[in-house]
This record gives sequence, structure tokens and C-alpha cells, in this order.
Amino acid sequence: MASLFSRIVSGEIPCFKVAENARFLAFLDISPLQKGHTLIIPKTEVDYIFDIDDELLKEMIVFSKEVSQKIKRVCPCKRIGVAVIGLEVPHAHIHLIPINGMKDMDFSQPKLNFTTEEFASIAKQIEAA
Repeated sequence: MASLFSRIVSGEIPCFKVAENARFLAFLDISPLQKGHTLIIPKTEVDYIFDIDDELLKEMIVFSKEVSQKIKRVCPCKRIGVAVIGLEVPHAHIHLIPINGMKDMDFSQPKLNFTTEEFASIAKQIEAA
């Protein structure tokens, strides 16, 4: 059975896309820690990030860097934090989170709630940045 993220890639499940190329998709996390919290995934389903072949992993990091620069232009912050946890969905992914301090990346804190319109607006701003 396809992962949740593979179903997003195929268009079966909608997302708030911020960037895409032939190999990767970036979209807003629907349970964000901060405004602009984005997930980067390879379009090819691989469960564990360190099982991705070296060339694809290099490209994924470069794609993540490009997306992080867009996020930073839209969501004022000191840095874009990077997290790879890999337990939530069996599809490799990188979290990019605008942060001003360490506590901004505490996954145990309550998640933010945005309306569909707010998510769409944030995604559109990042995509256009």
C-alpha cells in the first residue's frame, strides 16, 4: 500500500505545495510547529532517509536548501531548523522549520492551527518567493 506521502505525490490526497521538481515535492506540514513548517519528500517512496541512494540524497539536500531560502523570505526567523525523524510516515522526509530558538523545534509542543485559506496563503507566498 502506498504511503500517505506517495498518495500526495500522485494527487490522490491534496497538499499545500510550496515547491516541486521532477524528483522532489515540498509542502506545508498540516500539523505545524511554526508558520512555514514544510516537509521535503522524494517522489520515489523510500521508507528511511539513509536508504536513499547517495545521488538522490545529495539532490534532496540541495532542494531543501533552495526551499529553506524561500521560507526564510516569507517567515521571519533566525534560522530554518532541519529535522529528520522518520517515524510518523514510512516515507523519507525532511522537516524545515522557521526558528528563533531551540524550543521552536520541540515536537512535543502543541501544534499550530491554520484555516485552509491561511495554509493556502502561506504556501502561495513561499512558492512565489
